[in-house]
Amino acid sequence: MRTSRRGSLVKEKTKSLSNLKIITADLKKRGKRIVFTNGCFDILHYGHAQYLQEAKNKGDILIIGLNSDSSVRKIKGDKRPIVTEKNRLGLLASLESVDYVVKFNETTPIKLIKALKPDILVKGADWSKDKIVGGDFVCGYGGKVLTIKLVKGLSTTDLIQKIAKTS
Repeated sequence: MRTSRRGSLVKEKTKSLSNLKIITADLKKRGKRIVFTNGCFDILHYGHAQYLQEAKNKGDILIIGLNSDSSVRKIKGDKRPIVTEKNRLGLLASLESVDYVVKFNETTPIKLIKALKPDILVKGADWSKDKIVGGDFVCGYGGKVLTIKLVKGLSTTDLIQKIAKTS
């Protein structure tokens, strides 16, 4: 059944940090290039899908660090997230470009980055490379920090504002 396959995909792709450390160590031994990105991914839209596909194209395995609900509230305020972490995890895990998703409660993914040591750290081009959390760490062991051009006119904040105007 499709529902059960989707449910198993979420379980297969959603990992704890401790499990993901073991998985990534094995993947690296096999020569796989690990790409890491992170975000809230509150209301998933086409811009996110394009961004994640581009990130995946930079290496072999794409891991997403997903801000937990409490983390999103700390960053974006009490009215966010709109979509719960369970649903955001499920949506991200269902995307073909995404290999693994790991949730984090902190306001930055530095703990994940230090634990996983990705080969490539990716953020949207709205971030300057010198401001990307973990960038110095990744470059310090020979990894790369890359930015990806975002789809113009698409952001979760813009969508929320548009929805509010139509209500």
